[in-house]
Amino acid sequence: MSKMIEVNNIQFQYKNNDDEGMLALNDVTVTVESGEFVVVIGHNGSGKSTLAKHMNALLLPTKGDVLVKGLNTKEEENIWNIRQTAGMVFQNPDNQIVATIVEEDVAFGPENLGVPPVEIIRRVEEALNIVDMLEYRGKAPHLLSGGQKQRIAIAGVIAMRPNCIIFDEPTAMLDPSGRKEVINTIKKLNKEENITIVHITHFMEEAVDADRVIVMENGQIVLEGKPKEVFSKVEQLKELGLDVPQITDLTNELIKEGIDLPQDILTVDEMVMRLCQLK
Repeated sequence: MSKMIEVNNIQFQYKNNDDEGMLALNDVTVTVESGEFVVVIGHNGSGKSTLAKHMNALLLPTKGDVLVKGLNTKEEENIWNIRQTAGMVFQNPDNQIVATIVEEDVAFGPENLGVPPVEIIRRVEEALNIVDMLEYRGKAPHLLSGGQKQRIAIAGVIAMRPNCIIFDEPTAMLDPSGRKEVINTIKKLNKEENITIVHITHFMEEAVDADRVIVMENGQIVLEGKPKEVFSKVEQLKELGLDVPQITDLTNELIKEGIDLPQDILTVDEMVMRLCQLK
């Protein structure tokens, strides 16, 4: 696989009035491969959203470099291409919706890129179809649910044809039903459209199906690996103030009670299968 994003030994410091700011990222190095689904978790203030904003040049590192498909975010002439390559979806969909009709909103990005009108129509239809919102194309966004609004925001990014989409806590403001809609859309983008995904979240269940999980604490990466590897470290995660998926927690409690189960169970189906295998 080729490298989509390379973060090389970056530091980032938020400045305050005294010119002495907080070090939000401290010597962070990570690579995201093309087509990969990476989830970044950590409690509030761990640096995960700050890292996300570096991945499409919304923030520039105080020290070190970020490359997006080989383009350095510090070089101003690269910004346009970087943001076409790596799109971004934020917590609040209302902050990304700019039009009064769904299809006009999805068309906004391609129009600003100078895409021909015929191609815009095709992209809007394709993007709405991918997020299962085609039937709402003529609706007003303010009449939609939170999950539906977020899917419209995602469609607006898809219509600009990025190779990578960075999701900065896109389900934080949604109810469980809306979260499920958005997570299913994210998985579909990765598996069916082969879009590279970087998903920032504090919901542990959203990391279960990732290719790789990165755990952040105090502006540094403290754990990294496949979901089964990371979530098997229950005590370490809890020491960091993080939860684990409910099934993982249940598995850990059953093991403490002497039931012979592996520590890396992440889903209900896995749990049922393992329990049925016990004699």
